[in-house]
Parts: sequence; structure tokens; C-alpha cells
Amino acid sequence: MKNIVLFGPPGAGKGTQADLLKIKYGLIHISTGDVFRFNIKNETELGILAKSYMDKGNLVPDQVTIDMLKAEVNNNPESKGFIFDGFPRTESQAASLDKFLQGKNTSISGMVALEVPENLLVERLLNRGKTSGRPDDQDESKIRNRFNEYESKTAILKDYYQKQNKYFGVDGVGSIHDITSKLEEVIDTL
Repeated sequence: MKNIVLFGPPGAGKGTQADLLKIKYGLIHISTGDVFRFNIKNETELGILAKSYMDKGNLVPDQVTIDMLKAEVNNNPESKGFIFDGFPRTESQAASLDKFLQGKNTSISGMVALEVPENLLVERLLNRGKTSGRPDDQDESKIRNRFNEYESKTAILKDYYQKQNKYFGVDGVGSIHDITSKLEEVIDTL
């Protein structure tokens, strides 16, 4: 089983790449952002709670995210593996994911991180905000707050996975095809 954590700051292209990689490797793509947006659109209890955090550019609390992720994995027992996009975001989430996967006799194969300069990310997100209607991508101050959250809480996961020899940085600048090729070179070795 191949379990990939696709990592990178907001706007790095994780969703785009995950959609391409899941087809090549036969993996299930679990995007916490997509699941939250579905729940927000349908005004579920989880969606209302998640929206209150996301609208401020903050992360959704660990336990809500962890429980949601476990349900997604459990709903796909015959999977060849998963691409986790937007999870884990904290060291405690990573440890919870490791423990959960160990209980299923599997583990994270690797964290593959898209590395992109912040100014390019801001430009990408503002452009996405114009076409997607996502309010969190239309306000530069909210975008910058998400980067601050990412750097202070999420980027530490690089160290977590490096200690396990499971961290792989990939240049996330270039055409979609070029970036996909760079990711495949890493994933093929896992």
C-alpha cells in the first residue's frame, strides 16, 4: 500500500497534482479542504464549525479533522493507498495518522512537498479567488494569515518526516506536466 502525504503551502498546486497522481497510481485522494467545502456548502454541523475557522484563515481543530479523515479511510477498505492532501497539518495529527495506519498494518510511504515562493503563491491564490468564488482566496490579508499559520504550525512537519527519512521536497514551479514528472520521480522510489 502506498500512502503519500502531499504537502505544501496554500496555492502550491496540491489538489491539481493529486488529481493527476491518483489516476496514475490508483490511489484515493483525500482532500480535507474539499471535504470541508462540501460540508460548508451543505451547511452540516461540521461545515458550519469548519467555516468559522476557515473564514478567519485558521486551521480547523485537530480532533474534527482526524475523525473526518478516519471515516474517509474506513470508507475505502480495498484501496491501493491514499494521497493525503491538507492532512496532517500538525505534529499531533501526524502522530495520530501514524497510529491509525499502524492499526491497519500500513504506514505513510513518504511526504512529498511542493516548494513554491510565497509571492508566487499569493498571485496564484488571488487569481484562483477570482474564478472559484472562494472567500479565503480573495483577501490578501487572509491569504498571508494562512501562510503564517502554515509556517508556525504546519511547516514543522518537515522535521517530523525528515526524522523518519520520509520527507521529499519537489520544486513546485513550472508547468503542471513538469511538476507532475518531478513528483512521479519521487513517488516511484517509495
